[in-house]
Amino acid sequence: MQEIGEANITEAVLERFAETPDARLKEILDALVKHLHAFVRETEITFDEWNVAIDFLTRTGQISVGGRQEFILLSDTLGVSMLVDAINHRFPEGATESTVLGPFYVDNPPEFAQGFDISRGQPGEPLFVDVAVNGPGGKPAANVIVDVWHSDTEGFYDVQRTDLKEPTLRGRFRTDGQGRLRFWSILPSPYPIPDDGPVGEMLAATKRHPWRPAHLHFMIAHDGCETLITHLFVDGDKYLDSDAVFGVKRSLIKIYTKEAAGPAPDGRKMDRPWRMLTHTFRLAPAIVRKRA
Repeated sequence: MQEIGEANITEAVLERFAETPDARLKEILDALVKHLHAFVRETEITFDEWNVAIDFLTRTGQISVGGRQEFILLSDTLGVSMLVDAINHRFPEGATESTVLGPFYVDNPPEFAQGFDISRGQPGEPLFVDVAVNGPGGKPAANVIVDVWHSDTEGFYDVQRTDLKEPTLRGRFRTDGQGRLRFWSILPSPYPIPDDGPVGEMLAATKRHPWRPAHLHFMIAHDGCETLITHLFVDGDKYLDSDAVFGVKRSLIKIYTKEAAGPAPDGRKMDRPWRMLTHTFRLAPAIVRKRA
């Protein structure tokens, strides 16, 4: 019988995985064992500390019910989500940068015609969005599916509210023949990620805040291109340098210009000041991912 101890436990575990038929699974498990064992050796973690860790992960799973996914939140706040995103989206120069999806995306949102106001009457500073989508070659991309969603003036998404009867501050659009998309909404606000669970305890224990800077989410899908998941952040937001999930990139910070009362670009007559966001997205060609 093999004598297993501190010096050879890692190799012993790796040997047990030696016959794993899926080569990629074996690669991942081998790396996990090596790094996890190295972590334990480096920190010389105590039994009490390991029990705290197990309890933390257990509670993280227990609170992940319904529309809440605490493990994604944990991944986000540890920077893992952004690292996975960066590794999987090494776009060519000139393509719009990606960032994290976030926990508030809803599959198959309602589709609206251009010019629709997704705020559906919610209070806030009116915002006119005028964006363009170009393909990898720089030409306008027509009939591209664009999903948008964002927070309200109080820092909540519609899925967090029980007083709304229909999807609000979110929707699906399609670009026109010139690759353009125009719609109305309200200016998004900064908001805290859910901090009433284990992840919030971790943030408090490490003196980190839970806030994300104000932004609009975009998911842009087009045949032959990599689906782009990104944000456009509001320039000047106080949380740009300390985003709780590390999602800010300089190229995604935009000026939401202040406009005076009067006619908007689509002819709408504004009786009060409003904001305007303009931007051109450039998609990357689809990435061929090869795995062992």
